[in-house]
Order: sequence, then C-alpha cells, then structure tokens
Amino acid sequence: MPDRRMVTGKQQGVALIEVMVAVLLLSVGLLGYSALQVRAVKATQSSLQRTTASILAGNILEVMRANKAWAIDPSHPYNLAAGTCDVPVTDNTLIKDDLNRWFNTLKTALGQSRTTCADITCADANSAAPGMCTINIYWDDSRAMGGLTQQTIQLVGRL
Repeated sequence: MPDRRMVTGKQQGVALIEVMVAVLLLSVGLLGYSALQVRAVKATQSSLQRTTASILAGNILEVMRANKAWAIDPSHPYNLAAGTCDVPVTDNTLIKDDLNRWFNTLKTALGQSRTTCADITCADANSAAPGMCTINIYWDDSRAMGGLTQQTIQLVGRL
C-alpha cells in the first residue's frame, strides 16, 4: 500500500495556484468593467451637454418669439456677434436682460470656460426671409471619449 504522505506531498500548492489564477482573472474582469463605467460616464456627460445646448437654443428662440417685433427690428436686434464668449451686459432693456439671463444659464450649464460661446443672427423685417434666425452654441467637450475640443449645436428657426 502506498504511503499517503507521499501522494499528498506531490500535490501541495496546486490549490494555491488555482486560487491565484482565479484572483488574476477576476481582477482583469473588474478592471475592464471599471474602464467601461468610466467611458459610460463620459459619454453620458457629453450627451447631457448636447441635450442642454439644444434646449437652451430652443429657449432663446421662444424668448425671441415672445418679443418678435423687437427681434426682427434692425434697431433692436437680439443678434450676438459671431463667437461671443463674454456674457452680454444688461442695461435694463428687455433684449439685454433676455440675452444676459440666457447667456448666464448657458455658461452655468455648459461650463464657465472661455470656450462656451454663442452667436445669434436674425434676418430683419427688410430681408427676403424676415424672422429667420440662426443660433449657434459652442462649448468644450474634450473630456468626453474622443470628444472634440469644440462642440457646436445650431438651431435655425423662424420667429
């Protein structure tokens, strides 16, 4: 009859190696899962910013529709110069208050950075398409996976 000590002595450490391999495989899986979570959070943040920018573009268009007579009057335009990045200063007029409030909301929602900018161009009452407005919003989206340094949303609508 063979000695039991010799049979079990040859297999010492096999269970330890199996456990170490299992821990290694589990850690690789958890590392992959955490990388996936990071990518998902970045994509969600980027999507949220795009959605917010779309909503805010629609918001200023609706504000301008409520004040259509002034929005298409060439002497009281809602127009913002291309790439305006500084919050317009209010002067207690309805248009400047609207633009100031909207731009502050834009900066709060998309980031206070110098790259959060916008421009608004509306055709006046004397043009071929009076009340046709184009709203562009720009912001930094470089934190997203493969995100561009500058994202752009454009809304074109008629007042």
